[in-house]
Amino acid sequence: MTDQKTAAAAPGPDWAAEGYWACALQMFNDCVHPDPNREAANQRIRRSLERLDVQMTGAKRWVGPDLKLIVLPEYVLTGPPWGEPLQVWADKAAFAMDGPEYDALARLAEKHSVYLSVNAYELDRHFPGLYFQACVCFDPSGNVVLRYRRLISMFAPTPHDVWDKYLDVYGLEAVFPVARTPIGNLAAIASEEILYPEIARCHAIRGAEVFLHNTSEAYTVTMPQKKIARLARAMENLAYVVSANTAGSSGIEVGVDSPNGGSDVIDYYGNVVVAAGQGETMTANARLDVGDVRRYRRRPGMSNLLARQALDLYADSFAQADIRRRNGLLKGGQVVVPDRSYFLERQRDVLGRMAERGLVPPK
Repeated sequence: MTDQKTAAAAPGPDWAAEGYWACALQMFNDCVHPDPNREAANQRIRRSLERLDVQMTGAKRWVGPDLKLIVLPEYVLTGPPWGEPLQVWADKAAFAMDGPEYDALARLAEKHSVYLSVNAYELDRHFPGLYFQACVCFDPSGNVVLRYRRLISMFAPTPHDVWDKYLDVYGLEAVFPVARTPIGNLAAIASEEILYPEIARCHAIRGAEVFLHNTSEAYTVTMPQKKIARLARAMENLAYVVSANTAGSSGIEVGVDSPNGGSDVIDYYGNVVVAAGQGETMTANARLDVGDVRRYRRRPGMSNLLARQALDLYADSFAQADIRRRNGLLKGGQVVVPDRSYFLERQRDVLGRMAERGLVPPK
């Protein structure tokens, strides 16, 4: 993206070939929803950053110096919007792309010499009045090497809502970015987007080898949907998934421990290498061998699912589907800031188009 401070990956050991350790750092989410203004929210965010620094220190000490990747939970510094109008949430909790929150996270990545994968709501000067949910990865020098904006969201704007202008500003490769780094080719998947195979596949066909999954999801002792999806995305794309869930959330009207636990690392066979229980913990850590992923992807055989996939088979069907309208927040090329009602109206429109096309029977 033209508006992020990017840099080539720092030189050093070829960790992808040598192997390294990754950690899904399961942290408590102290939500800013109850805070009356940005000043109060900033105080809470600073406390969360201080806790993060301590926990990164402990994780590095526990796992070892070859801990090179830390993935944080979804919106871990702010929590989610909880019914606020877009402008209220933007003013209180969204980060500027060059703002102090990202600067602080960049310093932590540099201090602890890790790739640090974070998730936050962020502003973009090209789309005034809107915010996007972004997954951002910093390298050990504190540079942004990856910025991905969530494409499927129930109650937040996405690039698809301003599609034509978004492509004019950033281009398609910034919609599905892949960072080529010494620890492998990294791509981000935001929260429930793990349920949609097309998101992961569009990253995989651009070379992604490690999916960074920032999530905040309900933890159950039965097999939740997102875990099933993580196993599938890893297996079908021959890629690692490092998934960090929250360790509980305060400040919103759900039980504190509802989104608490189950962070995991999944290998490219679709096997769970390690999974955390509940609470703040760094125990979801495991060694990644990206060199082995590359060897496996070059190997002929029935199990090489990427090599066997004929993607052009589906291109016309997808192009003709036209179920969800693009550009819902563009009028005459100008950005429209919606009321919250827009998001439900958007889904009702989709349901109507599904009925028109016979995907669901009419009432």
